[in-house]
Amino acid sequence: MALAEEGVKVAVNYCSNTERAKATVREIKSRHRTEAIAVQANVSNSEEVEQMFERVEGEMGLVDILVNNAGIWPAAYVKDMTEEQWDATIDVNLKGPFLTCRQAVQRWLATGGSGRIVNISSQAAFYGSTTGHADYAAAKAALVNFTKSLAREVAKDGIYVNAVAPGFMDTDMAREAFEKGRERYLERIPLGSIADPAEVAWMVVFLASDRASYITGATMDVSGGMIMR
Repeated sequence: MALAEEGVKVAVNYCSNTERAKATVREIKSRHRTEAIAVQANVSNSEEVEQMFERVEGEMGLVDILVNNAGIWPAAYVKDMTEEQWDATIDVNLKGPFLTCRQAVQRWLATGGSGRIVNISSQAAFYGSTTGHADYAAAKAALVNFTKSLAREVAKDGIYVNAVAPGFMDTDMAREAFEKGRERYLERIPLGSIADPAEVAWMVVFLASDRASYITGATMDVSGGMIMR
């Protein structure tokens, strides 16, 4: 929504929730009068990622902004965690950004174009997890380092790669956990509130814009003060 408000054409990727993706597209079109399409793809599957880019470019032109915000957050302590859960979390939260970034960079280099990548990490990358999300924290920490490494590789080509590390956000994925332990979570946030997703989206818009022309390889904290540095 925040990108659409700036006039960006938006391709909404989804894995299985077709109706919600289509509803999001309708809302973008009605609220912001910009182009939008819904595109199905499992971001951890390289063939589907390539097909996603092909469709988006066929309908909307060259991609110039990539936001990696697909994520899963299953709960299990390491002693109880299955190999299948570990693999699924790493596949979506780390392999997915690798595959989409690789596809975008390959296309930009082939056409002599440039672009901006914003990867969504998490404060868990720096804190770790004490609530049964070690797989998620590990993937998000690796994503911070992947962001820096890719930024170094492609800076000379005019491709910007940054990350955003949100703190606690009011999203469907985390809402149940926050409702159960709200006071405990709020105690860790100096500003004393859980973020509205829009507060994170504004940082994404900034990093995707020309106003961030001297920033690459950075991870921007949007955490209500959970981390200060």
